Amino acid sequence: MFYSRLAATACAVLLSSHAPLAETAVMQSGTDRFVAGDSVTETGQTAGDSFVAGQSVMARGAVGGDLHVFGMDVSVRGAIGADLYAMGGTVVLRGPTGQDLTAAGMTVRTEATANTGGNVRLLGRTLTIEGPVAGALLAAGQDVTLNAPVSGDARLFGQTFHFGPDAQVSGTLTYVAEQPVTVPQSVAPAERIVFQKAEGFEIWEEFAKSTEMHGMPGRPGIGTILFGVIVSLLFFVTLGALALGFMPVRLENMRAETEKELGWSILLGVAGLSFLFGLVPITGMTIVGLPFVPVVVLAILATWIFGYALGIYVTAMRVWAGFGGGPHLGNAQRLLVFTAAIIAVAILNFIPFVGWVINFTLVLLGAGAMTRSVIAALRGRFGGAGDTGDTHRGSPPETPVS
Repeated sequence: MFYSRLAATACAVLLSSHAPLAETAVMQSGTDRFVAGDSVTETGQTAGDSFVAGQSVMARGAVGGDLHVFGMDVSVRGAIGADLYAMGGTVVLRGPTGQDLTAAGMTVRTEATANTGGNVRLLGRTLTIEGPVAGALLAAGQDVTLNAPVSGDARLFGQTFHFGPDAQVSGTLTYVAEQPVTVPQSVAPAERIVFQKAEGFEIWEEFAKSTEMHGMPGRPGIGTILFGVIVSLLFFVTLGALALGFMPVRLENMRAETEKELGWSILLGVAGLSFLFGLVPITGMTIVGLPFVPVVVLAILATWIFGYALGIYVTAMRVWAGFGGGPHLGNAQRLLVFTAAIIAVAILNFIPFVGWVINFTLVLLGAGAMTRSVIAALRGRFGGAGDTGDTHRGSPPETPVS
């Protein structure tokens, strides 16, 4: 659930990258608030959930529900009534969280003012926990520093550990590392400290095991499957609403260009995904590029999800036109067509092999549209002549009707 929410926010920042740099897009849907831009300072108050994404994000407003925030540089100062989900290159949390806190990044820090009323889950290279935790703590990183009271159990995964003067674990402290470390008596007595030896990737394997849901049956029941389908549908419908709300003209232009050359777009999708997947070992081999490997992996995840949604949208509009539907649709009508297509594709998922082939083709189609857009932007920036497609082949893409 956590990773799907982070993926949704990651896609929101992709949408924000297509807006003018100085512009911040804001959309209100009931009690929920969506904010995206390049440099975002969010001071708005909302009684529901809030989704904030950008290159640099500072969230100061109070949120009554959940806060989902993504960016390269993330700072959260406002009070969060429910759960907080944060992801970025650098994540600094300074405000109180009413329930659970989940954060991931290269560097993650909770300051002394970041009180958490529930559980805390952190993942990153360098982790610093100074905010009090009322529930349990789960932290995995290369360097982990604990300098805060934890009312429940604490489970730490890492290579190096540091314990500050304010560190105190009321429950059981379990740490997974290559070698045992000295834990001060003030943190927890020896009888409540558990050391588990692991080396290299074994540490991350143990972390993965600890995050699994226990008590789940070997084969998920119909209720679990149905719940997962519903969550996925809601996720993609929300993503479609964000795209139509923040970048309707660009989205329609990408659809029109892709629809003109479906085969070429699929080939571009193969090339684009191959380039991203190839960056992972290449970046790692440079040694100095190792810290950027998670960024590349995140780019692959975002491209896959956004490409899948874009591929479904392109196919849905083409099928709509094939059945005699008019091209001049408002954003609400386009969202309804997209929603119907999402439901149809979800049903196709249950067809062995064929469903997988169809869904992967949709990913390639959408990734190709994104690759085409990136190449066109690069050519324009460096003096090239526009798009990857031949401009003489057809008229300019239509502008959507709001």
